[in-house]
Amino acid sequence: MVSLDRLLAFSALALLLIVIPGPSVLFVVGRALAHGRRAALTTVAGNTLGAYVLVAAVALGVGPVVERSVLLFTALKLAGAAYLVYLGVKAWRQRGSLRAAFTRAGPPERGGLRTFGEGFAVGVANPKTMVFFAAVLPQFVDRAQGHVPVQMLLLGLVFNVIALVSDSVWGLVASAARDWFARSPRWLSAVGGVGGLAMIGLGVTVAATGRKD
Repeated sequence: MVSLDRLLAFSALALLLIVIPGPSVLFVVGRALAHGRRAALTTVAGNTLGAYVLVAAVALGVGPVVERSVLLFTALKLAGAAYLVYLGVKAWRQRGSLRAAFTRAGPPERGGLRTFGEGFAVGVANPKTMVFFAAVLPQFVDRAQGHVPVQMLLLGLVFNVIALVSDSVWGLVASAARDWFARSPRWLSAVGGVGGLAMIGLGVTVAATGRKD
């Protein structure tokens, strides 16, 4: 199975990516502001399940192929790193978007199943998460221990637990303090800017990190 040091390193890297406000966070915040706590948490549950579908796809399909091909691994890693840098630059340039999410009016309340489905769609189509799983997840697999897909599923589960907690906090804070953020939202622009810089740094780190064979 996955060694403790690799698990801790992966958890730290996952936490760095998750705490940066991205598409999932913005969507959860929007749901919380428009419909309150229940809708926010339902959205988080759907989003988390969608993200784990990506984990399963990598573990059972893309992951083993990437694991066996140094050339494909390198190409995917560099492509993923470049995309993370792109997302970071975009987040920096659009650092007011998170602030806007807290002041945006939402549509009328919808049913729980539909809200869950929308969260699932955002999770399974989140490019930031997709790039992370495909380009980074194979680097933390201990191939000497075997059971590569199982290790990836375990690492992906760790990622999703962290994401579940983080996104839930965002949703709860947004639903409980929507009035406060509407009056004093300036700091959210700074959050978006710092997040963009952190994502750029993450992209550079991914590009500079080699296989752990």
